[in-house]
Amino acid sequence: MQRIVILGGGAAGWMAAACVARVLGAPDRTITLVESAAIGTIGVGEATIPMIESFHRILGLSAVDVLRATGATFKLGIEFVDWTRLGDRYFHPFGALGADLNGIGFVQHWLRHRGGGGTSALRDYSAEAQAAAAGRFGMVQPTSPDAAPPLQFAYHFDATLYAAMLRRYAEGLGVVRVEGVVDAVRREAESGDVAALRLADGRDVAGDFFLDCSGFAGVLIEGELAAGYDDWSEWLPCNRALAVTSPALSPLPPFTRATALEAGWQWRIPLRHRTGNGHVFCDTFVDEDAAATRLCTAIGDPDATPRALRFTTGRRRRAWVRNVVALGLASGFVEPLESTSIFMIQSALAKLMTLFPREGRVSARVVDQYNAMIATEWERVRDFIVAHYKVTARDDTPFWRHCRSMAVPKSLAERLALFEEDGVFVEQPHDLFKEANWVAVLAGQGMIPRRHHPVAAIAPLPALDAQLARMRATIKAQVAALPDHDTYLARCVA
Repeated sequence: MQRIVILGGGAAGWMAAACVARVLGAPDRTITLVESAAIGTIGVGEATIPMIESFHRILGLSAVDVLRATGATFKLGIEFVDWTRLGDRYFHPFGALGADLNGIGFVQHWLRHRGGGGTSALRDYSAEAQAAAAGRFGMVQPTSPDAAPPLQFAYHFDATLYAAMLRRYAEGLGVVRVEGVVDAVRREAESGDVAALRLADGRDVAGDFFLDCSGFAGVLIEGELAAGYDDWSEWLPCNRALAVTSPALSPLPPFTRATALEAGWQWRIPLRHRTGNGHVFCDTFVDEDAAATRLCTAIGDPDATPRALRFTTGRRRRAWVRNVVALGLASGFVEPLESTSIFMIQSALAKLMTLFPREGRVSARVVDQYNAMIATEWERVRDFIVAHYKVTARDDTPFWRHCRSMAVPKSLAERLALFEEDGVFVEQPHDLFKEANWVAVLAGQGMIPRRHHPVAAIAPLPALDAQLARMRATIKAQVAALPDHDTYLARCVA
């Protein structure tokens, strides 16, 4: 496995190049990336989640490096507008909700507090939610064992600039970029493995191991190796997106906004030099012209020309076939409602680095293990996104009536029932989203468990309320000590 070839650039390709060069780079190993400026990239993944910092630490990149290179701002979570009912909004923050008390998880105490007449909201127990609402940001450090941990954050960044930053990094480690369009794929006659990419100008790019980052086309994983695709449209009916930019916001909010519309939703991602906007929708319920008008009106620019994108939500049945591994859009796609696109690339790379073939051969057991892990992770993310559509009181349009009444995957139905009945969340293998994430979204969308754990009722209610009040006061004081987001950004990029 001395010749590694990456097909496709963009965020997926250059993340792969940077990671492979950093982790697997060796004097006798070549890493070649093939891309064509004529094809271009989708540019997805402008909003991220906190795990991206782990990827940056592996590469040795700091927050300042990312901010300066990509026009980035900080992100503390996502504000959801009109998802439960028209006029309602809630916040899905990064980080913990409250703190465990007396050996029992915070959520159970909050449910008891609420059942006893308490009116505090979940966001009151999140430093990230409170900082986002106040437009503040800083690297909060704990001041005592009972204080909140440092803020959990991610970034909004320009995906094109992010890929360019990683390209410079990867080329600095010896990755070679080849400009060209793949015209054919050459296979080994005996094994069936991919042996080389034949470019349109007649050149061959030979390799021992290939990463397919060719986007929705899946040139190698699907076009050549026929991995198959699981279509999730029955649960996630949105199949179109429109994207358009608008001027930068001032002040810059440290959060993404997702606003539910008549037949889908609209994103708003604040960067320092511009704002990213988009409308994800289902063309069964609204046509493209009407969706474009809705988006352009919402951003205050009726003459804007959005870029259109078609997609089918789902995943490859096998992300690793023979000596080819698919990453990014070539591996699967779930709409960017919870900013998972970049993470799914990062997570796949982490698993691949652990399972990378030894002794120059691909083990069937390793391939099966990788495919099982990737499939499960995609399905866990799918369930979380589906829950946003299913758990809603909206019935004002045919789209939302369809979402409320649709059947959902058994795995999600069981999780929702367990939470609604008893407030129980059981973490499953490869769960990206943990209890705090599920509780923030489900409670935010109106699903409040009917019961709390009996152990949460041992302490007298006044004592519990006093503990929760102290918790809220601590968070409030920590947030008040933070600078505003714009000021902190200016310090970072100065």
